[in-house]
Amino acid sequence: MGAISDKMKAARLPFAAAVIVAGGSGTRFGGDKLAEDLGGMPVLARTLLAFEGTEAVRAIVVAARPDSVDAVRDMCRQYGIGKLSAVVPGGQTRAQSCLAGVLAVPPEAELIAIHDGARPLVTEQVIMDALWAAYRHTAAVPAVPVRDTVKVADKGMVTGTPDRAHLYAAQTPQCFQADLIRGALLDAAENAPEVTDDCAAVERIGGRIALSKGSEENIKITTPLDLRLARLIWQERERQ
Repeated sequence: MGAISDKMKAARLPFAAAVIVAGGSGTRFGGDKLAEDLGGMPVLARTLLAFEGTEAVRAIVVAARPDSVDAVRDMCRQYGIGKLSAVVPGGQTRAQSCLAGVLAVPPEAELIAIHDGARPLVTEQVIMDALWAAYRHTAAVPAVPVRDTVKVADKGMVTGTPDRAHLYAAQTPQCFQADLIRGALLDAAENAPEVTDDCAAVERIGGRIALSKGSEENIKITTPLDLRLARLIWQERERQ
């Protein structure tokens, strides 16, 4: 049997919701990176439109900084985010923001995709592949193989060189069956508040994570250099 198209996947998938984490302080960037211009609109708007345009995603929740909740709602109205279900205040950590977003997801959602608001170049293909893998395996993360040699170090001295063949760079959206990620994040909030990755929260309660296909263009904007690269990628897409 041939590969299943995204349209067929969307028809087979249960209700899926997206939680967009947009509560970061932007310390490393030096300002509000989500408000920076990318192709004529804010970075966060580009991120939201990627999920708005993905057929399988039927509801969107944004976990925003408490002082930007109203501004995010206004932005969603401005750019036509019709799937918006809620904008909720995020917490002091990413894990707290994720939990706040997940708890606000409509109760009928069976799949939840958690995505960094600062990854505006995510494509429908990456989203669909991750949702489909989570539907089949309970949890999934898009990833790309690590190309550089990675060193393990302690106090500035190399202690090991992992086999690159087994290393992958994780991206988002990290996708899960709803009950699984809800339970994992609630457990992490109580017992492991230092957890900064949604898949790690699932792993620590014994869950297994499937890899789906990521994209090297699905970069996270963390520094001004990342934003310049994102703009170049967007300009190239515009020319295609």
